[in-house]
Amino acid sequence: MRITATPSTCAVSSLCVYRLPTVFDQDEEGLVLILDDHPAPDLHEEVHRAVRACPTNSIKVIEDN
Repeated sequence: MRITATPSTCAVSSLCVYRLPTVFDQDEEGLVLILDDHPAPDLHEEVHRAVRACPTNSIKVIEDN
């Protein structure tokens, strides 16, 4: 799994950070930052939950083959 984000569409809701602070953070303006773009398999389910919770769909998951 690889995670990407589009900060320019981020709504600054912080839902991703609250859900997974080891994977997501916010910059000084509150926009999404990816701390770990290839999280461990044990985090994949929680990553998918965080992605679904994003109100602007600013976070995407690309599944590895």
